[in-house]
Amino acid sequence: METQPTILHADLDAFYAAVEQLLNPDLRGKPIAVGGGVVLAASYEAKAFGVRGGMPGRRARELCPQLIFVSGHFAEYRRLGDAAIAVLGDFTPLIERISIDEAFADVAGCTHLFGTPAEIAATIRQRVRDELGLPISIGVARTKHLAKIGSQVAKPDGLVVVDPRRELDFLHDLPVELMWGVGPIAKAKLNEQGILTIGQLANTPGRSIERLLGVAAGEKLAALAWNRDPREIRTHHRARSAGAQSALGKRRPDDRIVQPTLLHLADRVASRLRAKSLAGRTVTARVRFADLRAVTRSITLDAPIAATTMLAEIAGELVRQELADHPREKYISLLAISVSHLDEQRALQLDLPLGLADERRRPGAKTGMARWTADKAIDKIRERFGWDAVGYGSALETSRSVPDEFRKLAEKEL
Repeated sequence: METQPTILHADLDAFYAAVEQLLNPDLRGKPIAVGGGVVLAASYEAKAFGVRGGMPGRRARELCPQLIFVSGHFAEYRRLGDAAIAVLGDFTPLIERISIDEAFADVAGCTHLFGTPAEIAATIRQRVRDELGLPISIGVARTKHLAKIGSQVAKPDGLVVVDPRRELDFLHDLPVELMWGVGPIAKAKLNEQGILTIGQLANTPGRSIERLLGVAAGEKLAALAWNRDPREIRTHHRARSAGAQSALGKRRPDDRIVQPTLLHLADRVASRLRAKSLAGRTVTARVRFADLRAVTRSITLDAPIAATTMLAEIAGELVRQELADHPREKYISLLAISVSHLDEQRALQLDLPLGLADERRRPGAKTGMARWTADKAIDKIRERFGWDAVGYGSALETSRSVPDEFRKLAEKEL
């Protein structure tokens, strides 16, 4: 039985750049980028020259000599992002926010009050434009995946409603990179096999995709290519992981770059865990090389951790192993840390000093307790005087091309 498309995916267009152009009308219609050493976000005018988020500032200026860099107004991003999502809340309580500037909404229960889903989406877009001065694109479909693709097709500043009778016709003609989960690396692998569209992916034998991208990713993408997506809107969900990453441009993987970066990332992740009274057992480190290929390595610990230096040390070991396995890679472009298998941790359980080989990474051992005490003292100072009031020396010395305020906005889990 055919069902009405009632799931909306709303996505503010080139959000950070659009806010800057809103705050400074002289920037409207001009190519601008938020950032400096690294492009954090680009306006559509800049994107037309090939400027993209994550790109080194020098490369962006080569592509677009007239590019204007702005430092960013992070409090305004948060305020306006919250205000835009609040507009959706005026129509339905079933909202799943997935970042500062995008959210899903299910309007099935409010059509008798506000009209069809298409009419609701049009009203939301008009209100965001009138009340906040920002463009927003919305996709409307029966599934979350199709609604998200619809909002991408609608950009910039548009609305797409996917007819339930023509879902696969709509979906299968689109480029494969519009799918949720197909990033640059997966796209390149698929394109090498002649898979350019979602339809071509849908008609490729499942085992071929699994061999190419792995079993889990292959099964997921095969289902989504046929619009099989049973996921519902989740208004509240417990965080399953916490992570942070740092784009490095093109750097040699020596300790002067790797260690301070990992300590800074560990500081970001561990402080968020402690703020939520959480700790995690599995630590994952990711290294992306200059050609955008990435490798990951994980370790699952006996006891959950949330200490900054402990996390940094474990991540450092994982990264060194990854680099040793790829000796021909001379440059790295990104480092990332994540912690998963989270448990509540409001206090530490003391360990007896048994001289175990892994004692340095056991949070209840003498070293672990000392690190925990130092972290909690730093947390209290930051709560009172701000993040920059205190920190770890080598992490403070590393180049922070991506401001901490921007990192906080991009954090989706914790």
